[in-house]
Amino acid sequence: MNSPEEETPATKCQTEYDTLRRVILCQPKFMSIDEVINDVQKKYEDENINIELAMKQHKEFEELLVKHGVEVIKLPSSAKFPEQVFTRDIGFTVGDDIFVAEMASDIRKGEEEALEEWLDDEDISFQTTTNKVEGGDVIIDRGTLYVGISSRTSIEAAEKLNVDLPDYTIIPVSFDEKYLHLDCVFNILSPEVGLIYPQAFEPDIVEMLAATYKLIEVSEEEQFTMGTNVLSIGGKKVFSLPQNKQVNAQIRARGFEVIEVDFSEIIKSGGSFRCCSMPVNRE
Repeated sequence: MNSPEEETPATKCQTEYDTLRRVILCQPKFMSIDEVINDVQKKYEDENINIELAMKQHKEFEELLVKHGVEVIKLPSSAKFPEQVFTRDIGFTVGDDIFVAEMASDIRKGEEEALEEWLDDEDISFQTTTNKVEGGDVIIDRGTLYVGISSRTSIEAAEKLNVDLPDYTIIPVSFDEKYLHLDCVFNILSPEVGLIYPQAFEPDIVEMLAATYKLIEVSEEEQFTMGTNVLSIGGKKVFSLPQNKQVNAQIRARGFEVIEVDFSEIIKSGGSFRCCSMPVNRE
């Protein structure tokens, strides 16, 4: 056991790209497309999910996280929740605070209970959000919180976060709701570099983000295969799909190491590495 001097804070998250220390996952044991909620699921509704393959791909992701020094916490899977693999949405960490999300979709309501039980067991305090907000719509970069306004996250929720987090600048970001969550069309790799699918936004939003980040534009084809939904683990290392060759080449050209993992079965439900991971501690 670490001495008190060596212990890291239980919760801390100031960016999307600091070194990932602890993360929450959930195995896709019961993953299925039961209720179509996005264009990706619509394409794969009849084919649905090969659970054995999804489990194999998720295990490789987990093993590589551990190999890179990340502590992985696994919430129990439940047959009641076919989209439980997407742990990002059930909560989010901002600074030292963990927020447990109020889920918007009936098919996902109740997923947050496993997170609350784990937090209680670890004696980690948390806040419960109101007015609909999901973690896929919350992107943090130092003192700024970008909050996607979507069918899953309301402007009222963003306004409430403005009250709950007075030390942060909350920037509501509207986008085309058919893409479900903000992290399906925008992500941040470093203080200077971001990923964006510009067609999902009004021009003024793209200009606002471009004023802060050098934006790598993702094509329509690679947005469909979750090109923006990468996971940074620190040290300029980024998990990404091998299928997204253009995105990966552009990320590498900016000095990042791309860790390619085949997540092709899991992305059939419309989420990739960021969706499948809820950071608890970055430093």
